[in-house]
Amino acid sequence: MKKILLFMLLSMFCLTSFGQTNNEAAKKLTKFEEFTSKTGRITKFVDVNMPRISESFLGSLVTGIRTIMGSDRNAYFYRIEEPETDRRVAHIAMIEYSDLVEVNKALAKLVGEVDADCNANPDYLENKFVTDDGFEVGYYVSKGKANWYLKLERYESSTVFVKNAEELTSNFTAAQKKIEELRVQYGK
Repeated sequence: MKKILLFMLLSMFCLTSFGQTNNEAAKKLTKFEEFTSKTGRITKFVDVNMPRISESFLGSLVTGIRTIMGSDRNAYFYRIEEPETDRRVAHIAMIEYSDLVEVNKALAKLVGEVDADCNANPDYLENKFVTDDGFEVGYYVSKGKANWYLKLERYESSTVFVKNAEELTSNFTAAQKKIEELRVQYGK
């Protein structure tokens, strides 16, 4: 009886110790967090406002370019913010320049596929692109109509529905061009 009890206690101990995970370790840092979390150096943040992105219903997303000037190099991010209201907290996506280039390529491909997906008239279809940092851009088709969305943060419920793909394409392309101008201007 004692052996059985001892065996059960050891088994429970092993199962509970393997079942515990560290949530902080499970969360992967974004490129923005990695760049800004370095200590022991001076870092300057410079923001440039960009055109807003209209949401499907009411409101719009605030956008801009954030340049982070470090001693050895600069980093450039397209910042998209869903402002805080009395009903929801603010959500912010920080898309690093190389990811923005990939998002623009993917967005062009998604725009090229949306009409065929709508014409197929599925009960439900979703087509999206996800960056390493968890930012998503895509659409879902239901009842023959496409609805475009952005998911701003990986670990949060931060999906926003946007008015149309044309505005997304224009804003994301303008953001990439602005970053390219800033890279020439700042030289790093």
